[in-house]
Amino acid sequence: MEITQDKIDLISKLVKNDRKYQGNEDLYEDFLNEACHRSVAIINAIDNETTLTAYLRKIVTTSIINVLKDSGRLRRVKTGYMTTNEVPLETVRAPEPITEAPVAAFDNIETVDYGSYNVDYGCINVPMNPEENAIQHEILDFVADTIQEINLNEPDEKYMEIFLLRYDRGMTQKEIASELGISQSEVSKRLYGLIDKVKSVLDEQ
Repeated sequence: MEITQDKIDLISKLVKNDRKYQGNEDLYEDFLNEACHRSVAIINAIDNETTLTAYLRKIVTTSIINVLKDSGRLRRVKTGYMTTNEVPLETVRAPEPITEAPVAAFDNIETVDYGSYNVDYGCINVPMNPEENAIQHEILDFVADTIQEINLNEPDEKYMEIFLLRYDRGMTQKEIASELGISQSEVSKRLYGLIDKVKSVLDEQ
């Protein structure tokens, strides 16, 4: 199932508006491809543009972080993520307190160029506003409940298992087919069938 051009344009706009895109423009195609790949299921399950945009913004941020990690430009620190050429704030030592001493005692002290340090204040995670957070939880809870109900009604189709393998563990359709002992075409059929079922339930709301 493909993403329509208007949705690709929306994802592209969100990618370019993300703060971590700045300085990493050369990875634009990777950011876009990763975000589009992660967005297929939710795009085909939600019709409300406001809700969809809020959720896609979170997906885009996650996609950019993953691409930056894979490319070696981002690393994990205590307060979140930061670029590999930045110095975590907690690792910058404060200068020792100055005690009284003759002026001559300071003549041979090496001057530290603190301007050479690039301190990252942006590695501190800023939480979503309450509205975005509520929308995300509402979507996740609704989709999870809907898939669970569909799975209970048709247990032989293994909808929940296929969904988790694909979107939680990130397995390919070929890998899922091998895991479940069914054909790849059958995996594709059930996966997109599930998306259509979830979309139908959402349309009724």
